[in-house]
Amino acid sequence: MKVELRIQRFNPEKDSKPHFENYAVECEPTDRVLDAILQVKGVLDGSLTLRKSCAHGICGSDGMQINGRNMLACKVLVKNLKQPIVIEPLKGFKIVKDLVVDMKSFFEKYRSVQPYLQNEDPVPEKERLQSPAERERFDDTTKCILCACCTTACPSFWSDPNYVGPAAIVQAHRFLFDSRDKAKEERLNVLDSREGVWRCRTIFNCSDACPREIDVTRAISEVKRNLLFKKL
Repeated sequence: MKVELRIQRFNPEKDSKPHFENYAVECEPTDRVLDAILQVKGVLDGSLTLRKSCAHGICGSDGMQINGRNMLACKVLVKNLKQPIVIEPLKGFKIVKDLVVDMKSFFEKYRSVQPYLQNEDPVPEKERLQSPAERERFDDTTKCILCACCTTACPSFWSDPNYVGPAAIVQAHRFLFDSRDKAKEERLNVLDSREGVWRCRTIFNCSDACPREIDVTRAISEVKRNLLFKKL
């Protein structure tokens, strides 16, 4: 099948602002958008710049806007999209080139919530055990792949780039509710601020955008409730 792509391009060395260019490629109906984009890069225009890695929806590298919605290009079939397929970089970040954006601030916010297990208790003979129920408590938020689709779909982030954002809160949630972790207070102190969880307006864009189907809004609400009960 013939697939029409309309891709936003921007080369900071020669362009004053982003613009769109149109391409047509031959694809199988079961090809993914990433396959079509790589055809453009490999056959029609080698200067097209994008991020991609595993191509299986695990690494999160190829998050972008496809027909106005944040998606992973490697997970969307071309046959399921209206043409021309409009492809743009994620919103809210500075464009480095074409579909590549500068995610430095995104990962700084991720690191700010201390996204790693902390426990200074004496090391046990074997591993630190959990019951199935304890593990299930935070199972949903372990699925985050840091693609930034949720954060860049958030109107609160668009209006305030200092907002820590849904992805960082999801990462904090994963450790806040882990029975083995001992740094709950430190993480809650980071999130209990104007630019923390209270910036969330419960719009649900984040949950809708998540390619891993994490209930992001619920996770944020659980962190809020944790903070409220802490204050009582």
